[in-house]
Amino acid sequence: MEIEERSAEDLELGELLAAAFGELVAKYGAEGRSQVKDGARYFVVLDDARHAVGCGAVQAFEPNSDHPGDGEVKRMYVAPAARGRGYARALLAGLEAAARTAGHPTLRLSTGELQPEAIALYESSGYTRTAPWGKYVDQPGTHCYAKEIR
Repeated sequence: MEIEERSAEDLELGELLAAAFGELVAKYGAEGRSQVKDGARYFVVLDDARHAVGCGAVQAFEPNSDHPGDGEVKRMYVAPAARGRGYARALLAGLEAAARTAGHPTLRLSTGELQPEAIALYESSGYTRTAPWGKYVDQPGTHCYAKEIR
């Protein structure tokens, strides 16, 4: 299992992001499609055949935000056929390493109550529930988490 950074234009990454959007929209409607900001760093997790089976991104919070300097996990996704094999945990560790290298003291993320597997992953990986920030303040059912990574 390997974690690799990819450009936003990468074809395998694009397929994974499209599948992730499809699942989010099916669960939450159009609001499931929150934007990833320019400058986000995208990563994929590769299986033994070097096919991308999962993806995620880290983006910086804006300097004038509630959490300047922190990083945010976006687009964590593992293809259904690859789930249950540790890819999500490996990908999350890779995103944490990238955020640490970028100098983010804390990594934050949001997920929804309709994603119990994601909630279990984040909580078992040391993320603690926090108050919602930004647009998530007005989204009931959204769970926000943070983990200090310095």
